[in-house]
Amino acid sequence: MFRIPLTAVALTLGLCLSAAADSKPSSGADHHEETIRLTDRQVDAGGFAVADVRGGELRKHISVPGTIVPSGDRIARVAVRLLGTVVELRKRLGDGVEAGEVVAIIESREVADAKSEYLAARLVFDLQQTLFDRATRLFESKVLSENDYLRARTTFADARVKIETARQKLFALSLTAGQIEALPQQPVETLRQQELRAPIAGRVAERRVEIGSLVGREGQESELFVIVDAGVVWADLAVPPAELATIREGQQIIISAGGKSSPATIMFVGPLLDKDTRSARVVASVDNADGKWRPGSFITAEIPVDRTRADLVVPLTALQFIDGVPVVFVRNADGFDARKVTIGRRDGRVAEITAGLKAGEKVATLNTFVLKADLGKSGVEHSHSE
Repeated sequence: MFRIPLTAVALTLGLCLSAAADSKPSSGADHHEETIRLTDRQVDAGGFAVADVRGGELRKHISVPGTIVPSGDRIARVAVRLLGTVVELRKRLGDGVEAGEVVAIIESREVADAKSEYLAARLVFDLQQTLFDRATRLFESKVLSENDYLRARTTFADARVKIETARQKLFALSLTAGQIEALPQQPVETLRQQELRAPIAGRVAERRVEIGSLVGREGQESELFVIVDAGVVWADLAVPPAELATIREGQQIIISAGGKSSPATIMFVGPLLDKDTRSARVVASVDNADGKWRPGSFITAEIPVDRTRADLVVPLTALQFIDGVPVVFVRNADGFDARKVTIGRRDGRVAEITAGLKAGEKVATLNTFVLKADLGKSGVEHSHSE
């Protein structure tokens, strides 16, 4: 909220206060009003943020605790299942990576064997394809017998199965189609090497190996890196079971902590209750492009559970209390009128006005404490002059 020191307002704006009491009807009732005389320039300089009085919604909400966690859709692990040795690590902890970027290289006999098998199968396939094409032409020209043609076709089909099997083994070792096609041009001494690539863009959150580390022991998968994209995070919330009936997936909520807040969207309402806390897990997605929220942070979420319509509402920042009576400052040609109002229901943002205002009137919504202070000072000066 924009705040102005009272002395600065008095000096800068040169407020000319009139404490003359006028009785003006509004909404069918009489109101005691005092006018604070200000020019348009002074109103702009005071930052009072004048707004129309209109209808609005009153929202009831509940507050629940939660924790920021990485999005399950934006966390990835760079891992291998084959036995090998780490020979190069191209990323350190905290480094940014792009999807498909090489992050490490390992050497493995299993990789070398699989690549060699594919290259041999490819040579046989190319030869058998040439022989089969020649046999087809001879058979169509009535030069080759049907038995010889069928034998050539069977041999070619067998070669095609073998190359496809070898190709699938390479896919299982995480080679891409482009890498497989480039193998015939790869130097023989590099056949034992395999590049490990980042599956998503993000930052390296964990690096679990060093150069020379043996990975894939006994056929177990070994993780080399954990990559996290924190552009979207999740708010993991604990909601009491009594409130679950009012919560739905797709609902908009507000999360906050340490003076900062962000909107979030509920994406999951757990069907089970935690056996220890007896609360349900609710997960909301949070846009974190600015990096405001770090996984592991504790937060509070405000979840709206009810909405009702009110004919007239004003922001809570528009209200001030003078001698325990609620007052708003209504804009007029001379400045502001301090008008007594009657408050109905309220939530954390707005209050319902049941008497004292009518739709379309303009009220100050910011820095109203300045107007209240100067109004009080005017009253003191007026009583002294008497």
